Amino acid sequence: MPSPPANNPDAHHPQAPGGVNHYENFPVASWLCPPALRPAVRALYHFARTADDIADEGEAPAEQRLRDLADYRAQLNAALTGQLDTPGRWPEVFQPLRHTAAQHALPGPLLHDLLSAFEQDVRHTANGHRYASSNELLAYCALSANPIGRLLLHLYDVRDAESLAQSDQICSALQLINFWQDIRVDHARGRHYLPVDALARQGVQLADFGREATPDAATQVRMARAVEELCTQARALMLAGAPLARRVPGRAGWELRLVVQGGLRILEKTARHGHRSWQVRPRLRAWDGPVLLWRTLWMG
Repeated sequence: MPSPPANNPDAHHPQAPGGVNHYENFPVASWLCPPALRPAVRALYHFARTADDIADEGEAPAEQRLRDLADYRAQLNAALTGQLDTPGRWPEVFQPLRHTAAQHALPGPLLHDLLSAFEQDVRHTANGHRYASSNELLAYCALSANPIGRLLLHLYDVRDAESLAQSDQICSALQLINFWQDIRVDHARGRHYLPVDALARQGVQLADFGREATPDAATQVRMARAVEELCTQARALMLAGAPLARRVPGRAGWELRLVVQGGLRILEKTARHGHRSWQVRPRLRAWDGPVLLWRTLWMG
């Protein structure tokens, strides 16, 4: 299942509870994950983590990143079709992934969707792309976040249409929550997720959220209203998907409850700061643990 938002201010992807911090929506072999599935979860994590590093880390130009991602996609095809005869550039990724794909019959299109999201990030960052609407942003989430939940449900053999739809809602909500949690961080990196239409409805501009901007008090009120609108959408998605946690069996279901409560807690903290997350970044602290556990236990 996906995981609650990260405490790492330099990454807009959620952190796995009890696992490794760094990549989006993965409970990387956490203590709640059944031991038999931990190698598969690790293989998926390292596949996504490495691709994200290709897209994000270092000083390589966009053209080189896209070439590397194309090579990475070719290695994925070889692993999925059983044609991975040579180590290639990323043997530590694709050897375990080949075994996991064969053992669990992983849906290849979901893995390819993740690579498409990374390619989109590179292209959009290079050309300063803006998302015109929330619907366009959700289409991005369908590539960048939703495949993670579906892959993990596949490992748990949960594949009915209702569960998949609710998983998509949870994963998209988590992705959106991280975006609104990390507005200033992403802005500085050239990643612009605030939808044009939401800002226009409140009479504000993307530049108002930049580090060097000095918006007046009235503008800041309108900025906060834009963030509130976006957080309201994310909360509605999370609550719509939350019933999935009661149907996922065993420890995975408990982990998913914790995931949902972690995302809702971030939204709660955002509201507590007046939805001014471009000024005060909401994050989960150690003392939030008992609150999350209590809410998880009593989650209806």
